[in-house]
Amino acid sequence: MFTRACLGLLLFVSIAAWSQSDTNGAEADANPVDTAPLRTPPPVSGAAYSTAFASETQSNNLRAGLTVGTAYSNNVSGGDTPVSEASYTIWPTLALDATTTRQHWDLNYAPGFTFYQRTSSLNQGNQNVAADFQYRLSPQVAVSLRDSFQKTSNPFNQPNPVSATSVSGSAPPPGVAVIAPTANQLHNVANAELTYQFSADGMLGISGTFTNLYYPNPAEVSGLYNSSSTGGSVFYSRRLLTKYYVGASYQYQNVSAYQAGAHASTQTQSQTIFGFFTVSLKPTLSLSVSGGPQHSDTTQPPLPVSRSWSPMLTASFSWRGQRTSLAASYARIVTGGGGLVGAYHSNIANVSGRWQLSRTWNVGLSASYSAYNNLSPLLLVASPGGHTLSGSLAFSHPLGEHLSLQLGYTRVQQSYGGVTAISAVPDTNREFLSISYQFTRPLKR
Repeated sequence: MFTRACLGLLLFVSIAAWSQSDTNGAEADANPVDTAPLRTPPPVSGAAYSTAFASETQSNNLRAGLTVGTAYSNNVSGGDTPVSEASYTIWPTLALDATTTRQHWDLNYAPGFTFYQRTSSLNQGNQNVAADFQYRLSPQVAVSLRDSFQKTSNPFNQPNPVSATSVSGSAPPPGVAVIAPTANQLHNVANAELTYQFSADGMLGISGTFTNLYYPNPAEVSGLYNSSSTGGSVFYSRRLLTKYYVGASYQYQNVSAYQAGAHASTQTQSQTIFGFFTVSLKPTLSLSVSGGPQHSDTTQPPLPVSRSWSPMLTASFSWRGQRTSLAASYARIVTGGGGLVGAYHSNIANVSGRWQLSRTWNVGLSASYSAYNNLSPLLLVASPGGHTLSGSLAFSHPLGEHLSLQLGYTRVQQSYGGVTAISAVPDTNREFLSISYQFTRPLKR
């Protein structure tokens, strides 16, 4: 109900602001809100930090290309006996970045096909779609819509494996906790946010979030669960001395976990009130922290409801230089879903970075660590939780104006009791090599 109310209010305010906006797109120059718009602080924005260099800020362009790659993995079966296998992937890529005085479109689409050298039954089509739309309805009101959809059998099987780990200053929504090798999955994350800048230094915001994780073939993921979640939040933010942001937020989330064909499901509802602080030392450097109490209720009929209180804490860092970019985050939250059943005390840390080693060599790094401890005593034996540690390292080198070479390594180490899909062979080592052709065309303003 809270999520529906948030989305309803978002739509109502958007319509009202649209009707009040200048149809010619011209705003009063004397309006201090228009001349100095506020940024939504990372702890409540829900957006991922960019790892582009400060020099890579081009907009209003169309990018297209083709990536052809090969990879070798020591674990593609997920069964009792590990199976090593080579795979080949073709990825057409298309991206659009369009910016005007009022709006910004950022669209990325990468369909692909992966086929294996010997195990043809694992061949699969892949889809990667990401959309980010931002629109300023008036000098005071802005709306942003984001959606990310992925259809794959391996979250690291994409044109740039290092980008599989994203870093955000906000508490992460339910993601993919357990990485099952070559198991088909659909994963979608959508977010809508409306902000109102009521003064030169004050902002209010409201948002709604939806996530979904679905495994089409239950036989491939024994011990894992489908999940879906809805959530909403409201926040207040205040800018101090041009560099500092302080504020408070209330968040609600409802997560359901279920198996195909099963009637019983686990539902976890959480409510969090927290304060946050952000300091922007430079336009390309920011630090954020947030914390507060979090209450959760977990239900799995016919078992009684399990309730708990715990502290929520997040911290994040982002820096974008001319030749170096780095983003890191840590979150301690109560969450559910992600392939697991029940509610968990979660500790999640992510890092992503890029370095220009020389004029012709770049290196990219991403890593993630997640630890889950079941907080429901009645589900502790069947699903105690576990941990996942993953990381990718890749080197890229241009072969010409439009051609580039990338080679790298991915490591996944995980341990989960009760998840038979990975219990026998939980770890994966993957080496990859790809050649990409890319071209960019500027858009007419």
